[in-house]
Amino acid sequence: MLVVMRRDAGKEQIEAVISELEAKGYKARPIPGGDRVSIAVLFNKEPVDSTWVQELPGVKEAITVTRPFKLVSRETKPEDTVVSVGGVKIGNQGMVIIAGPCAIESEDQAMVIAEQVKAAGAEIFRGGAFKPRTSPYSFQGLGEAGLKILEKVRQTTGMPVVTEVMDLVCFDMVEAYADIVQIGTRNMQNFSLLRRAGQSKRPVLLKRGMSATVEEWLMAAEYIMAEGNPNVILCERGVRTFVRHSRNTLDFSAVPVVQRESHLPIIVDPSHAAGFRDQVMPLARAAAAVSAHGVMVEVHNEPEKARSDGVQSLYPQQFEVLCKQMRAIYDVFQTTERLK
Repeated sequence: MLVVMRRDAGKEQIEAVISELEAKGYKARPIPGGDRVSIAVLFNKEPVDSTWVQELPGVKEAITVTRPFKLVSRETKPEDTVVSVGGVKIGNQGMVIIAGPCAIESEDQAMVIAEQVKAAGAEIFRGGAFKPRTSPYSFQGLGEAGLKILEKVRQTTGMPVVTEVMDLVCFDMVEAYADIVQIGTRNMQNFSLLRRAGQSKRPVLLKRGMSATVEEWLMAAEYIMAEGNPNVILCERGVRTFVRHSRNTLDFSAVPVVQRESHLPIIVDPSHAAGFRDQVMPLARAAAAVSAHGVMVEVHNEPEKARSDGVQSLYPQQFEVLCKQMRAIYDVFQTTERLK
């Protein structure tokens, strides 16, 4: 259920409604909107009787939410969520470009790439300090040393940084250094990790699981929001299919579907979808064409020497060209939408 408060409802009335709901065993989560506050009723095992709710002071109406994902749904919050991080807004405010190497390998490597991607147009820097690898013998990342390098990138360039958290053991450490905490595809349904992310004050970048449906993905975001963190960014990064010409199959249809069903911002990662450099630029341009709220691209100044995913990393010169192309494409489609 969604309890919609009147525009003139004061803080005391809102808190009183929350107290009444929680006294009956429900969890009540306030959702600030454009001109009024709504309150989502969670963890009800059966439909809530709306009669007594509607009689509470300050309540305008009580609405049944039909989607299994409540806080994530546009039924609960019709207007777009915009996540602000370090001055960069991700949501219905244009297309944000995130770029950097797959893994942080050294301070020199990170600083060189950071300066190059910022000059080309990137607004957020990405880089893995902890790396989930298929083989236990592959490079697993620098750990806290990598996080400290990311911190220096932020201090030097002014760009916020995003990096992946692997498990509960390292969550506090990642949270202390990162501006955005990333939950990777393999952890999309790690429910303990999702709950911990929901208790974080950091925005969370939630990647779609490689075999997850859109509904399962949105339900994973619900875990985070149900714990109190409203700043969730979804990332489409391809799903596993029968094809062999790319690492994964990038599901562009997920972008308009998510934008229809949810108020959360959604970005696209063409690098992990493709797995090959020559596919990344066309897929990134397509992401701009479907009006994704952002694109996350892997860039390396010496990809042939990269310790992780060099074969899918763009050269800085390619990335510079791509930034211009993506922004031009995005602007064309946004202009078309405004003229409708």
